[in-house]
Amino acid sequence: MNWDDARVFLAVCRESTLRGAARVLGVDQATVGRRITALEKSLSATLFLRTSEGYALTAVGEAALKAVEKMEHSALELERRIQGLDDRLTGTVRVTTTDTLAIDFLIPAIARLHQRHPDVRVQLDASTQILSLAKREADIAVRNTRPDNPDLIARRIARWPLGLFASHAYVEAHGIPEPGTAFDGHDLAVYQPYLQSGKDMVLVGEPIGRGRIVSSLSSSLLVRRSIAAGIGIGEVPIHMGELDGLVRLWPQRTNPVPYDIWLVTHADLRHTARVRVVIDEIVAGFAGTGE
Repeated sequence: MNWDDARVFLAVCRESTLRGAARVLGVDQATVGRRITALEKSLSATLFLRTSEGYALTAVGEAALKAVEKMEHSALELERRIQGLDDRLTGTVRVTTTDTLAIDFLIPAIARLHQRHPDVRVQLDASTQILSLAKREADIAVRNTRPDNPDLIARRIARWPLGLFASHAYVEAHGIPEPGTAFDGHDLAVYQPYLQSGKDMVLVGEPIGRGRIVSSLSSSLLVRRSIAAGIGIGEVPIHMGELDGLVRLWPQRTNPVPYDIWLVTHADLRHTARVRVVIDEIVAGFAGTGE
């Protein structure tokens, strides 16, 4: 099995459908089907069961998958090492981050980069989906979680305490909640994944049991926008709340767990010239925003 066939095989394994694999590979569905049929014929083995729910690996396919994943690891390692020796300030750098960090920090960083190095292009992916640096889905990640992969280089570039905020309009209409009342009589805008974690939810150390959750949001940017719209009270990084011109409530209180921002890249890519200049601009954009 050559590497081109291996890539098609892996895409079908991971997507379970020809259409999904075709989308990942950037080819048409019929091409993927022909490649899989030809591969099975060359190996004299059935790698997939065709089911109503998609393609499922056979026992032979499971064995092939383990071998092909080793091929993938070696191919990606070779690619990273070669790119790590590249000293040209040209080409594409893929960056993954969240929507809020993209808007407030990375887009301004990309603008500065373009002025200094117009031949370096940035492909920016802003979503809650975690892309894999090890699999070359991205070259740089800017996130609020530190990875545990020893092959990745992680650098904390900001640490923000979390505070309680509301809009001016909300404070004028509803006043400021009293500490110790569990937000009795007040509306709250909260981060949905935290709400779904099963933990007893608190905002800056205050239980929310007597408050009304009127909006639960899937990203910190949506939490910020909801607070700014006057929907309710919420907890966001103090730096972000100040950027948005919100009213900070209970300024003596913060969440005991700060909001850390980590810049992550693969060890093999950190000295690549185009990756290095993108990193430098991103780090500069966060300078002075927190610890």
